Amino acid sequence: MAWQHDTMMSPPIEELLDRADSKFRLVTLGAKRARQINSYFGQLGDGLGTIIPPQVNSVARKPLSIAFEEIAADKIEAVAVPSAEEIEAAEAAAAADALSGEPEVE
Repeated sequence: MAWQHDTMMSPPIEELLDRADSKFRLVTLGAKRARQINSYFGQLGDGLGTIIPPQVNSVARKPLSIAFEEIAADKIEAVAVPSAEEIEAAEAAAAADALSGEPEVE
């Protein structure tokens, strides 16, 4: 019988996995946002203001912890990945446009 044990991670991993469809997506999303937060703190003295500041009040000092808190608070969402059928339909439409000779609209 499995039981839930205390972890050193806050918010708990179980709560974070409810917000993403896979562990890979969670790690990728957290790492990307952590880099943005780290860049934000790095450019504070420069006055650039081009990066979005942390969206939660956190006592954590580490960018990854802040990123996970943002994910747990639903401040950041994972972008939906298109299904295989959607990708195939888009490729087929692009191939049909290429054969018809019409320029692609971007």
